[in-house]
Amino acid sequence: MTRAQKPTGYDAEQIQVLKGLEAVRRRPSMYIGSTGSRGLHHLVYEVVDNSVDEALAGHCDRIELIIHPDDSVTVKDNGRGIPVDLHPTERIPGVELALTVLHAGGKFDKTSYKVSGGLHGVGISVVNALSERLEVCVDRGGERHHMAFERGETSKKLNVTGRAKGTGTIVRFKPDSRIFAETRLDFTILANRLRELAFLNKGLTIELADERPDSKRQEAYCYRGGLVQFVEWLNQNRKPLHPKPITIETVKEDVDIQLALQYDAGYTENTLTFVNNISTHEGGTHLTGFKAALTRTINEYAKKSGALKKADFTLSGDDVREGLTAVLSIKLREPQFEGQTKTKLGNGEVEGIVKSVVNDLLGTYLEEHPPVARAIVEKACSAALAREAARKARELVRKKSGLDGGILPGKLADCSLDDPTLCEIYLVEGDSAGGSAKQGRDRSFQAILPLRGKILNVQKARIDKILSNEEIRTIITAIGTNVGEEFKVEDARYHKIIIMTDADVDGAHIRTLLLTFFYKEMKQLIDAGYIYIAQPPLFRVAKGKEEYYAYDEAERDDYVNRLANFASPVASSSDGEGASEGDGRAGGRRGVVIQRYKGLGEMTPGQLWKTTMDPATRTILKVEMEDAFEASQLFETLMGDEVEPRRKFIEEHARFVKNLDV
Repeated sequence: MTRAQKPTGYDAEQIQVLKGLEAVRRRPSMYIGSTGSRGLHHLVYEVVDNSVDEALAGHCDRIELIIHPDDSVTVKDNGRGIPVDLHPTERIPGVELALTVLHAGGKFDKTSYKVSGGLHGVGISVVNALSERLEVCVDRGGERHHMAFERGETSKKLNVTGRAKGTGTIVRFKPDSRIFAETRLDFTILANRLRELAFLNKGLTIELADERPDSKRQEAYCYRGGLVQFVEWLNQNRKPLHPKPITIETVKEDVDIQLALQYDAGYTENTLTFVNNISTHEGGTHLTGFKAALTRTINEYAKKSGALKKADFTLSGDDVREGLTAVLSIKLREPQFEGQTKTKLGNGEVEGIVKSVVNDLLGTYLEEHPPVARAIVEKACSAALAREAARKARELVRKKSGLDGGILPGKLADCSLDDPTLCEIYLVEGDSAGGSAKQGRDRSFQAILPLRGKILNVQKARIDKILSNEEIRTIITAIGTNVGEEFKVEDARYHKIIIMTDADVDGAHIRTLLLTFFYKEMKQLIDAGYIYIAQPPLFRVAKGKEEYYAYDEAERDDYVNRLANFASPVASSSDGEGASEGDGRAGGRRGVVIQRYKGLGEMTPGQLWKTTMDPATRTILKVEMEDAFEASQLFETLMGDEVEPRRKFIEEHARFVKNLDV
């Protein structure tokens, strides 16, 4: 019997008080989501959003963003400038208060900003806390004021450095390498967000410049047409059903509503929603109201026009949204978001407001534009007929393969655990690799589903054709969520769905087809963070009993040099049989063997487990959607019907290809 340990004391001295911005530095992910790429870029967005809020208030029409060679960032606007006078109760300048105190900002005052994206009052102070250094210049009252900080602490008090002609704010900051593993910003990610902001704010000019020597670029965005140009830009690679987007712009009950929508000949829906310029990719009450109104309005017109007289069905939400591209942007005083990352709107009153506006104004538009209305209704009716065919196909599938979950696919090697949070499934290219994976896996939590050949390109197909594809039906059955209106993410049988294909062109194509399927038919799985891509090694480097696995040429060369103790370049074997370093092809380093894996089936079950499936040693990539409309554009370009955009994309990106089968 062991002696009982003395219980650890818990009294007032154990209660920590984190002062100032210490809490942000201690738990940065609570404020910016992560300390990876998304969190890094979120710092920039927080500063830019403050400038955009000045534009929303009518005091700013130009924003400049510069990425400097040292990876610091400058954001400059011609707004009113952050206040520099002393706060009446805190007795410090307003700019210092905004930069050093959480939940201190002008967004809480309903008179300073009618609407704003940054309502938590933590944005600029969080950026300051997570920056190695930050400087702010404020032009106000004819004077330029300057203040500097280091990791959230004031290093230079506010002082006047000269005269100023206009007004505005300049913030320059360098993300802290102690917080972020990588501090290099991605120009493309920033460009997409700034372009989006320019579309959402008519007439606002946003300039982006990259001064880094290896990526010097400069772009400017300004769209007088606002959401109309946004929709046209989204549809540039598609065939529209009607020449101009339908637009709605109005204010009801102090909610500013802007909507632009256009239908195309394809089958994919692309609806983007924003609240006070913040992308709400998880939707919310504004999206619910829009969808309900769209379905009701088009159904009513279809009945009035006689399109549904002989039909024994009504148009569903999926029917009326087939081929739809829409951008809904609303602005309101006090939005209720879910969390600091603001991805879903919760204001209950907004649903009814949006529904009422769309019902009235879209209904009027359809009445006044019969050709456009007929084209939309005909497409929706065609989608409804396809849906009915899909329903019959789904019933047939259920009888044959148990789509409702009663019977699992015969070729699925399932795991023994039944807790989805602990289970993972590998979608494996080919029966050979599938066999190796089945032998090498941990049967308790790893399921294996071998796939035969390339699945259907769902970007070009309706749901009835999609469900007629045997491999797709098998995937749907195995995952358990169903698709379309019957999809339920909570029914997912695995919380890790891992795509594992060969490291060649065919493997890349199969991986792209699977990602297209998940994006179009099961996007909620991506949003939930359930989709992953396996990273099998490209090379095995061995000498005697010592072996290493390399994921690129540089790593391969490093292992070869380590084993051979010889630092010259290496010429690798291009086949899967392995090549001795003494055969003349690899620089004469005897005893070192290099094997280039072009297929998963070339690995033994043990090698596949050790390199690609063992959670302790493997590398898998989580599929995340940083930018919804950029993702939509890319899928449409690569997988859509139009050939010219795809040819242009290949020409522009061919130089970046690293592994090409010959």
